[in-house]
Amino acid sequence: MSHSASPVALFAMDPVHLGGLFPPAVMERLRQLAEIDPEFVVRDFSDPAAAVALARAEVLITGWGCPHLGAEVLEAAPRLRTVLHAAGSVRQLVGDPFWERGLTLSSAVQANALPVAEYTLAAILLAGKDAFGLRERLRTERAHPGPAEYAKVGNLGRRVGIVGASRVGRRVLELLRPFDFSVNLYDPYVDAAQAADLGAVSLPLDELLRTSDIVSVHAPDIPQTRHMLSRERLALIPDGGVLINTSRGALVDQNALVGELTGGRLSAVLDVTDPEPLPADSPLFDLPNVFLTPHIAGSLGNELARMGTTVVDELERLVAGRPPAHPVHRAALANSA
Repeated sequence: MSHSASPVALFAMDPVHLGGLFPPAVMERLRQLAEIDPEFVVRDFSDPAAAVALARAEVLITGWGCPHLGAEVLEAAPRLRTVLHAAGSVRQLVGDPFWERGLTLSSAVQANALPVAEYTLAAILLAGKDAFGLRERLRTERAHPGPAEYAKVGNLGRRVGIVGASRVGRRVLELLRPFDFSVNLYDPYVDAAQAADLGAVSLPLDELLRTSDIVSVHAPDIPQTRHMLSRERLALIPDGGVLINTSRGALVDQNALVGELTGGRLSAVLDVTDPEPLPADSPLFDLPNVFLTPHIAGSLGNELARMGTTVVDELERLVAGRPPAHPVHRAALANSA
């Protein structure tokens, strides 16, 4: 940080997000802490005006749409000490030159995890009541089903499998605690005792899939997890099972999933797909056992301000000489989103 009272900060992101992330009250707090021009947002670091601002910047406040912080950008920012990312994943944002400079990085990934977990909880509860399927049936048949149709409905003892103890996965586990679910967890980096502390039983992935009525995916999108839910693994989920994916479409073999869904063996709640957006002729749009949403689980609308507030809280800590509450460490990136 500078020796002056307020560090010099600079916004770098797609300006369309700025107002949502930093509504007036949050922006005012930010301006009390740092010297920053709220009207100036860098989208292209090669812009001459950006170069002038970058030369002075000690803190970079980044977000969706920020270009990669490569060696040339860092060389143009000799005073830069800290990057505060007002979004989730930083995988595309920084590389080796950033870490070699010894810079500090903080992310609002924890804040972004909260609405994803809330969406997931809602999906699990509604799936357990077969709300999606019965709503579709009511819409087409215009009549209530008989008692026999309700025999398999209900959340008492419902078996829920969580794939990945990511920040979202952990928050989902926390939200599931008050309910009468049987919760299992697959995460290769979490042992049985840690899983128990999270409120779940640790299982290998195949065993979790075999013994879950509802499977919710919260693993990171890294090369090792591509199509981790393969054709063979999707086939392990019991008949009538529900797959919820709020992570990334690439974690599921979508062609295999479409096969299971078309046959009616499984149902799905999908907030993410592969590719995204889907081609207009994708069968996922029309299948009655698919509840499809346009990547809305993460922070949107008034939820963006939570991420902006996280950044301002971090800046407040840095100005006070304290370490960030949500640091991103180079070693952790290999296994995170």
